[in-house]
Amino acid sequence: MEIIVCVKQVPDTTEVKIDPQTNTLIRQGVPSIVNPFDKNAVEEALQLKAKHGGKVTVISMGPPQAKDALKECIALGADEAILLSDRAFGGADTLATSRTLAAGIKKIGNFDVIICGKQAIDGDTAQVGPEIAEHLDISQITYVSKLEITDGVVRAEREHEEGYEVIETTLPVLLSVVKSINEPRYPSIKGTMKANRKEIPVWTAADVDVNPEHIGLKGSPTQVRRIFTPEQRVQGEIIQEENARTAVNRLLTKLNQAKII
Repeated sequence: MEIIVCVKQVPDTTEVKIDPQTNTLIRQGVPSIVNPFDKNAVEEALQLKAKHGGKVTVISMGPPQAKDALKECIALGADEAILLSDRAFGGADTLATSRTLAAGIKKIGNFDVIICGKQAIDGDTAQVGPEIAEHLDISQITYVSKLEITDGVVRAEREHEEGYEVIETTLPVLLSVVKSINEPRYPSIKGTMKANRKEIPVWTAADVDVNPEHIGLKGSPTQVRRIFTPEQRVQGEIIQEENARTAVNRLLTKLNQAKII
């Protein structure tokens, strides 16, 4: 089974820095980690490989420092890793990002399953995975909490606010997984040594089949126009009276004065 996992390196800090010129995240020099949900995606890929055989390839789009995230995935047990990195990719929204990743996946070639984390903790859009599936014209199941693949048939439990759905489809398929699907493993010493020796290929815009007008900031229909800090809300008043009736009457008076009732 050929499995591709899409991962993202995200800022490991609440001190997010914004470029005032482009209104995009500044990633250079900011401590980063593998997006937590993507670790669940890697773990699920490794479990599928253990059950069905095959290969796990991890792919990411980001700056050169994203190699560290990919090496962590190699240390966990992934076989190969590829970084899509080019200044032309910078400032991409979810649509431009998904176009670039889909082009990278097409260059990789054959695949049976693509796995993504349900969303990235820096953007929280949950859009890139489904958009990749659309670009590749394959089936998709999002928010997967349980997965079985037998004879090319995919059966997944999909979480939602009111419970879960059981969905079946056939390979190839893109899956986005939630945290409850598994418990990510820790890297082994052997895996870490392998990752340290591993050379991560870097593909630029010239290496994949993409229209320069459809990637990066140019290819992003959604852009941040203004960034501001919301005004702090005025603290409310706590009405304290020994007698409940007195407290209610006082509350009603204030609500009337504020023309709420």
